[in-house]
Amino acid sequence: MGSSSNTLFSFSSTNNNGDSNKPSPPPCTQVLFSQSQSQSLDSDPILINDSLTLYKGRVSTFDVFGVSNSDLLPGKYEGGLKLWEGSLDLVRFLYTEIQKGSLSLKGMRVLEIGCGHGLPGILTILEGASLVHFQDFNAEVLKCLTIPNVKRNMSKELAELGFFAGDWSEVHKMLLCDSIENQTEDCGTSCGGYDLILMAETMYDITSLCSLYHLIKKCMKKHGGTVYLAGKKYYFGVGGGTRQFIRMVEEDGMMEACMISEVTDGASNVREVWKLSYK
Repeated sequence: MGSSSNTLFSFSSTNNNGDSNKPSPPPCTQVLFSQSQSQSLDSDPILINDSLTLYKGRVSTFDVFGVSNSDLLPGKYEGGLKLWEGSLDLVRFLYTEIQKGSLSLKGMRVLEIGCGHGLPGILTILEGASLVHFQDFNAEVLKCLTIPNVKRNMSKELAELGFFAGDWSEVHKMLLCDSIENQTEDCGTSCGGYDLILMAETMYDITSLCSLYHLIKKCMKKHGGTVYLAGKKYYFGVGGGTRQFIRMVEEDGMMEACMISEVTDGASNVREVWKLSYK
């Protein structure tokens, strides 16, 4: 899929709220995937169930960003190097549905938002998706973690792949769009939207929920598109959570929201998996 250079193209993004004290998001960037590129990432096995094991890389925030023991640095690093519980909740739900015959991913066009390790997106590759795009706030996360994880879990290239870094308010310009909000909105080189959008632990910051929802509405296929999202019911201290996000969706009135799984294992506060689709 092209050369091993880091950037195909980029453009400047702007701070829409006019607050000069808030860090501006980084430029949106496509990071190229090369199957022949060398791979040196240490990885650990993650047992999903008795028939599926995925591998996750071990990368420290110090090695990549020069900071230690940090999950979040607003405007610089958004937690993409940590494997969050919701990502595994989403993988387990999807794989269970596939095993039951309730879900087929064959031929689907998939976007994973806020991908980090990218395990949900990797599962869709292994289960026959034809196109899978991974998005994260940080290009460094894609280069140092997501792409090596994809390589580690694939013996050969099984789908058309894309890796895109940038802020949710801008990154749609590089993705597939099927905007129900504004048919003149700029979109990527091919339109029509994604059949399936996945995201885990993306709803922690209450100030970004609106941008996240607008990104979904720009990129999800209007007819037959589905979103599966996983996260904590509440993120104490930052104001976000699945319930805050779902409340916004319900107030907008364009989509149906259905909770399909609740996890109360004591490892964290209550976690949920939801399904969204247009009415």
